Amino acid sequence: MILVLEKKEFASAVALVSRFAEKRGGTLAALSGIALIGGDDGIKLRATNLETGIDFKISGTIENQGFVVLPAQTLRDITSSFSGEGALRLEHGGDTVVITSPGARSTIKTLSQEDFPTLPFPNASDTKFSIPGTYLKSLISTVAPYASPSTVRPELGSVFLSAEGGLVKAVATDSFRLAEKKIQIPGSITPFSILIPAKNALDIIQTIPDGEVDILINEHQCAISWMKGIVTTRLVTISYPDYTQIIPKTFVTEVIVLKKDIESAIKRVSIFSDAFSKIKAGFVPETKKITFSASNSDIGESSESVSAAISGELVELSFNTRYLQAPFGTITSESVTLSAAGVGRPLVIRGVGDATFLYLVMPMNQ
Repeated sequence: MILVLEKKEFASAVALVSRFAEKRGGTLAALSGIALIGGDDGIKLRATNLETGIDFKISGTIENQGFVVLPAQTLRDITSSFSGEGALRLEHGGDTVVITSPGARSTIKTLSQEDFPTLPFPNASDTKFSIPGTYLKSLISTVAPYASPSTVRPELGSVFLSAEGGLVKAVATDSFRLAEKKIQIPGSITPFSILIPAKNALDIIQTIPDGEVDILINEHQCAISWMKGIVTTRLVTISYPDYTQIIPKTFVTEVIVLKKDIESAIKRVSIFSDAFSKIKAGFVPETKKITFSASNSDIGESSESVSAAISGELVELSFNTRYLQAPFGTITSESVTLSAAGVGRPLVIRGVGDATFLYLVMPMNQ
């Protein structure tokens, strides 16, 4: 195989595709590679770790057709060092590939072509629809950080995507907090619900374009395609918990506060939180204040009050300070609402005027 490629485009494609190669040492070395394919339908780069996979098209000239697999990390190290514009020549012969460009020449040993698996694509898909890539990126990036890092319960380590009519929702939870993001898309799509492992979902949104993408779903896989490529991911087939049952329907206390005020107060008081990162929050309707306090036997203690519009009952709850702070980086509104359902029950946080995002955090024992 002989290919002539533009250096900058090739380097960018290798950086993108290498994300899907196997990074851990495994029994199948070919999974740590990138396949370069020059054929009748053009030049493609392909990688898979059996969880996710990608087929990505690039421009260039095919002087001789062929198929070769190169170590992803080595190829990325070489291409990331390219400087300036210009073309390179890639020649495959025997068990090596020679990459030449003005003033440089690299020889790379190939990996087994026979061991490189075929990229799994959904077949006989149950669901197919189109959605702007920006919407999918917004949905997943908003909630994925709240999925569980544990592999004990795969459903909690996933992003739950569902749609009904034109409303698409993404949800993630680690059982201590939960985030839900909604987007209304033009028109209507076939109702669906799927579970994508959170890590896979994050890799996908760093790959797909902002423009329209096509989504194909069957029982075990999801594929997202666009003009230059297609990415696939396996799906988690365990049922997702009915998270709507966790979200309180009524609240005993409602608070509206400036986001910058509450964020700063929590940050300062949390310096004194204990080994469990506990911080107490008191909502006091009588004084129109939120009081935060924390105590650490090794450091000391701190308390601080923030002015807020508060209605309802006096409530005091304890939270993990990191979990309480988490949504403020996502919320774009200047003010936030805190809705407390009572002692021992969840706190719901939203941006004022934003019905598309909900964050729920469970309190700690007092």
